[in-house]
Amino acid sequence: MSIRYLHLDVFAATPGGGNHLGVVTDATGWTDARMQAFARWTNLVETTFLLPPSHPGASYRVRIFTPHKEIPFAGHPSIGSAHAVLLCGQAQPVDGVLWQECGAGVLPIRVEQLGDAQQLLLKSPRSVVEKTGRDAHPLLDAALSGIGLGVLPPAYVSGGRHWWLAECADEATLRQWKPDHAAIGALAKTTDSMGLCVFARSSHPDYQLVVRALPAGVGLVEDPASGAANGLIAAYIAHAEPAGPLARGYVVSQGREIGHDASLTVRIDGEDVWIGGHTNTIIDGALHWSGQD
Repeated sequence: MSIRYLHLDVFAATPGGGNHLGVVTDATGWTDARMQAFARWTNLVETTFLLPPSHPGASYRVRIFTPHKEIPFAGHPSIGSAHAVLLCGQAQPVDGVLWQECGAGVLPIRVEQLGDAQQLLLKSPRSVVEKTGRDAHPLLDAALSGIGLGVLPPAYVSGGRHWWLAECADEATLRQWKPDHAAIGALAKTTDSMGLCVFARSSHPDYQLVVRALPAGVGLVEDPASGAANGLIAAYIAHAEPAGPLARGYVVSQGREIGHDASLTVRIDGEDVWIGGHTNTIIDGALHWSGQD
């Protein structure tokens, strides 16, 4: 029996500029092994599987798989899965909100209409700044090789995922930076983190922050659009600069260094951080999966 399958372009500023996501719209009856096998076959950064909710307050349930393992939460798979749910009519927002059940709990996703376009914003899990400073770990200095640091000190932050964050002195330096991927991989492995996410402030009229995410902890070189990592950056900025110009929100540019063009909207309301953007449906077809579990 065929299942509707979507291939999406999440957080796209321009068509094809966002992050790829595969969505199996009805994984009822699928085993863990079958989901993992299919995610390994797609070889996308993440593939998601939609299911009926098990929590009474949830609109739907999503399971998120990389090619190697299941993960409890990620930003662009959450936004893309919500887009798929709405496209397929599997749930409707109540008071403008969908409630997504995932490994990180039941999280709200705002549904906003901007003219002819739809924007979805996910409330990020609460974050904790666990360590700060370039000396926060012996391997951090090597991972930051070639970066002129900005105002905020490097930090190790948790919230759904664990990331090392660092502010670069300026946009041009960040965009031209050649990361030492081996050093970042060693840091990620030793600290059981996703890796290193570096950001820089910008005076560009279309965005106020540039971000490069290097998730060596899950075997990726660079991520074109990182919802979870941007949620942690936003929380860190709001915590460190509560009266600063970015403390209520901003727009992020990400992915241009690897041939993408992503745009993420950040809104900060007290301790609540919302990350969102636009999703394009690239492929809408029928899935016939007879691969081994």
